[in-house]
Amino acid sequence: MSAFEAGYRSIDTAYGYGNEDVVGRAFRESGLARQDVFITTKLSNGAQREGRVAEEFEQSLSNLGMDYVDLYLMHWPVKEHYVDTWLAMEKIYQSGRAKAIGVSNWQGYHIEAAKKVWQVTPALNQIEMHPYLTQKPLLDICKAEGIAPESWSPLGGGNMGDVKENLLTHKTLTKIGEKYGKTPAQVILRWNIDLGVIAIPKSVTASRIQANIDIFDFALTAEEIAAIDALNQDQRTGPDPDNFNF
Repeated sequence: MSAFEAGYRSIDTAYGYGNEDVVGRAFRESGLARQDVFITTKLSNGAQREGRVAEEFEQSLSNLGMDYVDLYLMHWPVKEHYVDTWLAMEKIYQSGRAKAIGVSNWQGYHIEAAKKVWQVTPALNQIEMHPYLTQKPLLDICKAEGIAPESWSPLGGGNMGDVKENLLTHKTLTKIGEKYGKTPAQVILRWNIDLGVIAIPKSVTASRIQANIDIFDFALTAEEIAAIDALNQDQRTGPDPDNFNF
């Protein structure tokens, strides 16, 4: 509810998070019109392996208490299943109950394999991206294919390694933030926006939820963007799409 009160109108959830019902309830309690809120949810890995794409989508709609979602994503590219899964998702899109469909955690080679058979280009690829993992080659591929990039964990987090300086106190980001009266977190989120990347930060703290949306009154210079890009160390905080077992 704090997110709606702060002005957010896009909510990201997933079947695997187990909170679709909470999202649906918060929306109904907000009093907002359905067309004014953008709801994203995701297909689980288990449904891919078991061939239950349509069935799980129906369950997600029931959990949310909604007739449609604005965006339905494949949560992970499960090996040997992701292409067939995408074709099944196209049928959901054609039904009109998912206004757009997309993917999450796809690498360039996943895109190359699926594009040989897809009839619908993914609207979006949700990937881990932050200043320690800038994902430049993948961003270029997505943009060339007309796929919008979206960053999860845009502020870093998790295990950054003992030698990594915390992004939220990093001297480069702190210095840039001082110029604009912004925090390092706000600088990172603005960096996403200036690169044409949709950012979805996560927080349970009302003040941080508010701060994360207060990034539209400044823009970074090309030099500042380059300085942030230079922090890249190809360091993941979450699972590697090339090597996961779930």
